[in-house]
Formats: sequence, structure tokens, C-alpha cells
Amino acid sequence: MRVRGERECRECGRHWSYFETGSVECPTCGSLHSVGTGDREAHTDAPVDLDLREHRQRFGETTSVLPTDGVTDLKRDLRAYVHKRGFVHAGELTELDATYLAARELLEAVDVYDRLRQPTADDQAYLLDLLAGADGGDRPRTAEVPTTMRSARGMATALAVETYREALATYLAESTADTDASRRTSAFGHTDASGHTDASGHTDAPNGFPQRREEPSTVSASQSREGESLQHVQLDRLRERLRDRTNQILALQGDVDPSVADELVRATRAIYAAVTTGDEDALDRANAHLDDAAPIS
Repeated sequence: MRVRGERECRECGRHWSYFETGSVECPTCGSLHSVGTGDREAHTDAPVDLDLREHRQRFGETTSVLPTDGVTDLKRDLRAYVHKRGFVHAGELTELDATYLAARELLEAVDVYDRLRQPTADDQAYLLDLLAGADGGDRPRTAEVPTTMRSARGMATALAVETYREALATYLAESTADTDASRRTSAFGHTDASGHTDASGHTDAPNGFPQRREEPSTVSASQSREGESLQHVQLDRLRERLRDRTNQILALQGDVDPSVADELVRATRAIYAAVTTGDEDALDRANAHLDDAAPIS
């Protein structure tokens, strides 16, 4: 959704960033009477922290069976975190980060562990290692994932990547709309701080004399549009491949080699690099990672 990121309190006049607080309540006087200012920006994220210290204390003495109350509370907090998180912040695309992935994996791992009839020491160590580092974005290494827990990493990764893919679609749609609007504005004149440009492309400069706005050459503008179009086609294909890979892993209930899940994450981050930096090599890297993300059960 698009929101105005800056707000002004009608009671005390305080200005604050909605992007930082996620609330229309004035941080100074607590009034709910505020007005949005500035331009609207695409925004799907919310300010939320993941704090697992209380849960670590509760599960520290776990031997085999997890305490029911503890499981319920832990899953509640993990769900609240992942549901509030998004990957478009104040109009900018953000990366699929390690803390989000770890929270997703811990949520899946608790379910898997709870269903095991006879959890092993490795299963327990894996779960507690996740709990120990998830809020800092740390997860057990790929080689340390027990066979019984493969599905937790696979499902968590597929669900995280699918959520990211949806955010990417939102971001690209908003970016395309902004670009189209900018081009329409350019076609009918341009306004800046120095004066007004009419439909003919003349600018009324501060001294009152019209100045012709310099236009880029038709050839370079055309080439630029062709380049943008080609990149959009490549991104669309990558998004389709990303969707196919996630669907394949979900169909297998996440039971894939953990290295496959890792390649899916690498592909997603390469796409992020391509979108945010224009790095064409990143598109090739994303395709290569998706090739290696083919699930083999």
C-alpha cells in the first residue's frame, strides 16, 4: 500500500516518521489526531523486533518433550514477527534478510520437533541452536541440519521466498507506475525550483527569459527504453522460475536437501541486487542459482 511517511500532530505540532513507528499516534502527546504530509510511498513493512530471550530461558532445560505453554507462546511471537515484516520500506525494496529466514525456520522447526515421537540429541541441538541465534539472524550451518529437520528448512525457505516474490511484484508494479507518470509529466513539460516549464518545453527562468529545456537524443532515449524493457522481461522470467521452484519445494513439504534451500535464497538475493543496482550479471547469477535449486527428493 502507499502511505504518507511523514505525519504532523494536530495537537502539539510534533513531526515524526510513520515508516519508523508504524503508528499514527503522536510519540510526544499520544494524540491520534494527526495528518499525513509529504508524498505517498509504497510500504509493506512494519517496525518490529524479534526478542527470544524469554523463550530461551524457558526452553533451556528441555530434554525431549517441549512444554505446551512454551510452544504456544513461542509460535505466537514468531508468527507476529513474520506477519508484520515486509520487504518494501518507504518505497525502497529491501533484501531477504537472515533474521526473517531464521524466524521462519524456527517456527517450522518447532512444529517438526513437536511431531517427532523420539527426538534425538541432534534434533534437540538443532532446535536449541535455532532458538539461540534466530533473533540475531544466525542459523545452524547447512551440514548441521538433521535429516528429520530438512523439511523445516525447506518449508521455511519456500514460504519466505514466496512472500518476498509477492513483495517484489508489488515493488515493480509501483516502480513502473512511477516511471510512466514521470514520462507523462516530461512529455508535457517540467517544473523545477528555478521556474515553470510550459507544454512547449520552455522554462521561465528567474530572469524572466524563456530557456529551452535540453532533451536527450531520440536514439539514446529509445535505447534506454529498450534496455529497461529487456530487463523487465528477464525479471518476469526470473519471478516465474522463482515461483516454480518454491511450488516444487512446497509440494514436497519442504523435504529437500538443505543446499537446495540455500540456492533458492541466493537466487532471491541476486534478483534483489539486479533490481536495486541494475547489475546485469546478477540476473545471470540468479538463473544459475535457480538451476541449482531444483529439488531432488
